This record gives sequence, C-alpha cells and structure tokens, in this order.
Amino acid sequence: MSTPQNPCRQAEAELLAHGLSLHETDLAPPRRDADPFHYLRVAGKGFAWFGGRDASPDELVLTVKLPISAEMVAELPFVQESKGWHKRNNWVTARFGPADDVLAELETLKAWMLQSYLSMAPRKLARQVAGD
Repeated sequence: MSTPQNPCRQAEAELLAHGLSLHETDLAPPRRDADPFHYLRVAGKGFAWFGGRDASPDELVLTVKLPISAEMVAELPFVQESKGWHKRNNWVTARFGPADDVLAELETLKAWMLQSYLSMAPRKLARQVAGD
C-alpha cells in the first residue's frame, strides 16, 4: 500500500505542470547546486518560483507577480507580507503548511500563475495566450 503524497508536493507538481503548459515556458536550471528554488520562465523571464531559503520540505511556497490583484490578495491568510522591491513590483508569496488545505486553492494559484505569466511574457505572446 502506497503512502498518500504530501498535499503540498501534489499541489506543486500540478502547478508546475500548469505553468509548463503555457506557451514558451521552461523550468530554469538552479543558479547554484544548493539553490532551493524552482523557477518557471517565459522568454527567459521568471514568472513564478517555488520554494525559498526558509521553506521546509513539507510546505508549498509560490511567488508570482500580480500587477492587477496584489493589493486585493494581501489579506488572504496564506499570503505572506511582501516588502521592499517585491512589494513595489507587485510580487506576492503564497505559503501553505502541511495542515493547510492547499488543494482547495489550486484554481486560484493557477489563475495567479497565468496573471504573472501574462505580465512577464512578450506582448505578442501574452496577447496570444490571453486570447486562447
């Protein structure tokens, strides 16, 4: 009998697959051997990253750019307060621990990833994807 997968790892796998399904995206190689992040890029520009230096293996940490809704989502219980450059540039970090129902928020996180992708993609590509 197999052990059920950690919901945060399950959500991360689903979100990575979603991000990679968007046009012209790739998973950037780690910058260093011990880099704890997974970066999704479009045309060489990062639009989402998973993990963080202080993230534990049993939690999900996702950072995306939300130029339209960053202020609206700031009060959600799973959104970490942004500071400095991240706040000025509308980057938002969602953090879910092992006791949180991350799977209930998957559609929201996918929509955030799309908004981030559209904000970072070249205009022609963003128009194409937004029209799909």
